[in-house]
Amino acid sequence: MSEHHPDHDHDHAATEPESIDPALHPSQFLSKQSRRAFLTSMGAAAALGTHTAIGFLRHPEQAQAQTLQAADEIRDAGNIHILRATPETCFWGFFNKELPPVLTIDSGDIVYVEALTHHAGDAPDLLMDAGVREVYEKVTDRGPGVHIMTGPIAVRGAEVGDTLMVRILKTEPRLPYGSNLAAHWGYLYDSFKKERVTIYKFDTTSNLAQPAFAFDFKGRALYDQPEFISPPDPSARETIKTGIALPLRPHFGVMGVASQESGRINSIPPGAFGGNIDNWRNGAGTSMYYPVFNRGANFYVGDSHMAQGDAELSGTAIEASMNAYLQIFVIKDFPITNPIMETATHWITHGFNEDLNKAMRQSADQMVDFLQSKRQMSADEAYSLISVAVDFGVTQVVDIRQGCHAALPKNVFLPTPYSA
Repeated sequence: MSEHHPDHDHDHAATEPESIDPALHPSQFLSKQSRRAFLTSMGAAAALGTHTAIGFLRHPEQAQAQTLQAADEIRDAGNIHILRATPETCFWGFFNKELPPVLTIDSGDIVYVEALTHHAGDAPDLLMDAGVREVYEKVTDRGPGVHIMTGPIAVRGAEVGDTLMVRILKTEPRLPYGSNLAAHWGYLYDSFKKERVTIYKFDTTSNLAQPAFAFDFKGRALYDQPEFISPPDPSARETIKTGIALPLRPHFGVMGVASQESGRINSIPPGAFGGNIDNWRNGAGTSMYYPVFNRGANFYVGDSHMAQGDAELSGTAIEASMNAYLQIFVIKDFPITNPIMETATHWITHGFNEDLNKAMRQSADQMVDFLQSKRQMSADEAYSLISVAVDFGVTQVVDIRQGCHAALPKNVFLPTPYSA
């Protein structure tokens, strides 16, 4: 199994396979998968392949045959990398295109990656293990944002103007607990006038989360230091009175590429490069597409969540550390200007702006562009379709630059051959 390429100086992040829990080892995961698991969408089909030029617009039968062949090549070559979250592979609270990659991969390779929550201090006895604690203690260059990122990952062949496709194959919580903070940046803080932590426990067998306890945050005047650790205080931990269980929605709040802008950029506002989009649909089975602004793309992940609703109203989701298997591709014939999501059933465009109305407009403009450039519809046809079939939603209202999304059902299109 190829865990790294020794001829690349920045590939020091990979570790020996024996250090991974056998139940989570990439080879164990892949051995249980049919090769047809790779063929989950036309976008995924179009992007697969490392040795041949495979584009986005192809006939479905051709796409299927090429996808299965490419999936076999990837599996047989063992192009799997292991990227643990360590002080050497994590950066905290910012994006910067000058950061050197900690791992370099080929298009189509699979990466087992660990992502850490910046809310582990809310219940350190439950949300921290030795690895999490080491990152908290040793990664001291932080801000101006709050998120812990793992990466960057450079992808050979990615050039400015290309598109990076990231397919999430599998996710798993690192620890069975997560934290939700009703924060001072939350939408209803002016009504509650306090900050409150609720700790949730996960049952991955039933795919449910239940609140374990809650407490009012009093460690500081405001929860304004993400590295702050609240000492466990059993007397302050209140039992949740109402019995509830909610479905887990494991996803990355932050995924993206190096931005076009130079210098240190706050990790909180999302942008054309991706970042803190906070769309809860960004979990296993989903593909994200990002415009590439720098050679190698320099991809990263962070801000892992176990559940979230649209708007992320209190200011946070269920924040929890997570491990994932990702497959990353470079696409040459799918130019985009803003992140696009593909699920099994929908294409989703995004808009970001400090003004929610302008974020809504951007998501609509992006959908019109998608329908014109990727589905060859006229502007008039696209506008009508959007009004009668596309659902718009508020992705989040708590990340400085607010987000909206537009979801287009795939099943509105009758089956017709793709053409270049």
